[in-house]
Amino acid sequence: MMHQHDKGRLLRPDVWLQRLVSTPLISLGVIGLLIIIASIGIKDLQFRGDYNIFFDKGNEQLLSFERIQAEFAKTDNLAILVAPDNGNVFTPKILTLIQDLTEAAWQTPYSSRVDSLTNYQHTQANADDIVVHDLVERGIPFTAKTIENIRQVALNAPETRNAIVSQNGDIAVVNITVQLPEKNKTAEIAEVYQFVTQTISQLKANYPDVQFYRAGLVAMNYALMQSAQQDITHLVPGMFLVILAVLVILLRSALSVFATLICIIAAVTSTVGLAGWLGLSINVATVNIPTLILTLSVADCVHIIATMRHQMQLGQGKSAAIVHSMKMDVMPVIITSVTTAVGFFMMNMSDSPVLRTFGNLAAIGVLIACLFSLTLLPVLLQLLPIKIGSRTTSQSTLFIDKIADVVVKYKLMLLIASSMAIVGGAFLIPSNTINDDSVKYFNKGNDFRQVADFMQEHISGMGTISVVVNSGQDQGIVDPEFLNTVDDFTAWLRQQPEVDHVASLTDILKRLNKNMHGDDANYYRLPTNRELSAQYLLMYEMSLPYGLDLNNQINVAKSAIKVQVTTENLGSQQFIDLEKRINLWFEQHNPNNKIHNIAQSSPSLMFAHIGAKNMRSMLISLPISLIMISGLLVLALRSFKLGLYSIIPNMAPALIGFGLWALISGEINLALSVVASLTLGIVVDDCVHFLTKYQLARKQGQSAEDAVRFAFHNVGRALWITSVVLIAGFYVLTLSTFRLNSDMGILSTLIIFLALVIDFVFLPSCLMFFDKKPTTNTVHVVKPIQK
Repeated sequence: MMHQHDKGRLLRPDVWLQRLVSTPLISLGVIGLLIIIASIGIKDLQFRGDYNIFFDKGNEQLLSFERIQAEFAKTDNLAILVAPDNGNVFTPKILTLIQDLTEAAWQTPYSSRVDSLTNYQHTQANADDIVVHDLVERGIPFTAKTIENIRQVALNAPETRNAIVSQNGDIAVVNITVQLPEKNKTAEIAEVYQFVTQTISQLKANYPDVQFYRAGLVAMNYALMQSAQQDITHLVPGMFLVILAVLVILLRSALSVFATLICIIAAVTSTVGLAGWLGLSINVATVNIPTLILTLSVADCVHIIATMRHQMQLGQGKSAAIVHSMKMDVMPVIITSVTTAVGFFMMNMSDSPVLRTFGNLAAIGVLIACLFSLTLLPVLLQLLPIKIGSRTTSQSTLFIDKIADVVVKYKLMLLIASSMAIVGGAFLIPSNTINDDSVKYFNKGNDFRQVADFMQEHISGMGTISVVVNSGQDQGIVDPEFLNTVDDFTAWLRQQPEVDHVASLTDILKRLNKNMHGDDANYYRLPTNRELSAQYLLMYEMSLPYGLDLNNQINVAKSAIKVQVTTENLGSQQFIDLEKRINLWFEQHNPNNKIHNIAQSSPSLMFAHIGAKNMRSMLISLPISLIMISGLLVLALRSFKLGLYSIIPNMAPALIGFGLWALISGEINLALSVVASLTLGIVVDDCVHFLTKYQLARKQGQSAEDAVRFAFHNVGRALWITSVVLIAGFYVLTLSTFRLNSDMGILSTLIIFLALVIDFVFLPSCLMFFDKKPTTNTVHVVKPIQK
């Protein structure tokens, strides 16, 4: 029998529950009003789809990138790949197409520059002058000799090869540089992308034997937008249907399912509404908050409904069963919700604002879901005519009881086996590597990813690094020693295995020097004195048409040169390694200190650094989360020993999960770096419910073995139901076209499944092996009578 003191302790916090149940209509009205007020904020929600959402305004790499963008022309671009089916761009038809597309591209909203094979500014000697003209001039006769000359220039000029034409001549690129006002960057990106798409559609009708592809930063931003929109239109409804199906199958009560659905819808709309009130944005990460809240909200409701139905099967009236369920589950539900929220709140230690927003919204949603499960749910259960027609123990409960018997019988063997699995998982973790590739943020079925892979195979990758080499003085770029150092650096870059293309001013100066010496190939070298370099640059710049100036390579004061490096689609470690090698090169090759300083940045480099920084932050936050959650469990269970026992079962799923991930993939990206903190709070759910029931049985005087049976019998079915729902919910994330979300879904699903196994195998075995407290007046588990 329960002691009077324990009974009183359970009753005191739940007086308000009696009032909720006794006045359900009033309670429903008040709760409904609060839901409406919170949900109104949905109208203020903003949507963002640009890559800047991943970075703080004070991010070191972002600040460096913005300084480079301010000093030189911006590099936001949309590249159109022209791929004729016959594999040859050097035909009259395709060259005419590229001319037409180049001219049409200038009409793109916010365009500031268009570079292509046809408008490449070719230079030739004409006596003592330099003639600058389009490589493919409008109206020229396309004779075999003319086309061959065009081919020779395009495939041999370092400025064009693997930049605007592939080295095999099978792909041409029309590159549109845009200067976005950034008043509403998401809308501006969509405007640019859709205009280009419409332009391509019009040309496609006349060129059915040519394939067109869109790449570049604008295309990547648009792909982020598309992924977010696709997730919210497909995954959220899909998640809702999955949860509905799982609940109908497992609860076998239409009215119980209805009450649960009302609660989770209320939790989702309130959370999203509060996001609007707080001025937060919906983006490619936070778009999955509704899916997450749907999943986590169900877990709370299922525990309460399962206990209520269990009591009704024992013959208790519905109202009394609801109150009893709330008394039994209020503390575990609050503990699990708070610990889950703590896990999400710890994402504030992330270096990426998009992940911090994700964590905060998820934490708020979890707490709102907890509130509704303890207020709205009992009111709905009271109002709905729910009946339990049978007192027969369900087959699932009988199956759970058999699992309990097996665990008790083979406790030592299971403890050893599960301990070995935990140690093995921990041993494999170092095999993972931190690696972020922004192109691989999209799965292989995504249009942008397919274009990026196609571009990598045929012309170049989409990785970039802008290297600014500063002379430290106005007009310093024409100093021969400075230019020679930049030229040596350019040559060194081209020898690096991961580099596909290098755009450097020194190539232009060498070409101009050759032109000024009668196109003699022996003079394809840098001018030997400062005055010649300055004169060549001035002459060349004055000959360039509008929009094709050198502002993308030299600054206004002519004190710095920007060398633009295009690389393969690299992972973060490879990018950072290349960055370090570049810095080291300048440390070793700076004669007479002609190089004042260098700066490197690009979106690719920004993503490379954010992943590594984020992992370091999460490694710091993880032990803090574990200590906080364990402390909460000690306070809630009022048992230091049980709180201590909970540490390993709470950590073990992540240890084994990340160990298995080393075998599945081996790469930890930006999203996976937060999975340990994210899932830590979630997996506590099963552990807390099991421990509370175990503790209750032990306080009643049962042995550790009987307490384990009691816990399995009373909470086992609810645990596997909630785990199935959580697994189903996170599995839906795996269907996202955005790989950060799908990878997070895969690993989280794996960890949640492992958490159920650990709590069914390791935790009870551990309790029975270490909890040697003697029993007093053993009370056997009372099970429902079977008919």
